[in-house]
Amino acid sequence: MVSNSAPIADDDSQLPREVRLSQLHHLIETLRIADEIAREGYLISSSELADLMDVNASAVTSRGDHWAWRNWVVSRVRREGNQILWQLERTDC
Repeated sequence: MVSNSAPIADDDSQLPREVRLSQLHHLIETLRIADEIAREGYLISSSELADLMDVNASAVTSRGDHWAWRNWVVSRVRREGNQILWQLERTDC
């Protein structure tokens, strides 16, 4: 999975334009991956979701069973062995 670079914040305006554009391209690719996961109905593990969101896996599992991330609702679907599987559903917000 693609790890999302640090979110683009106001203080990033001091970074060179090329770096900011690279961050945006990386963000768009991450969002496209999330869209494909949702569209195809794929289930992903906590560690894969954490990679997608660029957070620790514990940050994913501590959020509960149903929560929002960007343009998706993230739902805990089931456990397979020692892995929790999650589903993304696109929202129209």
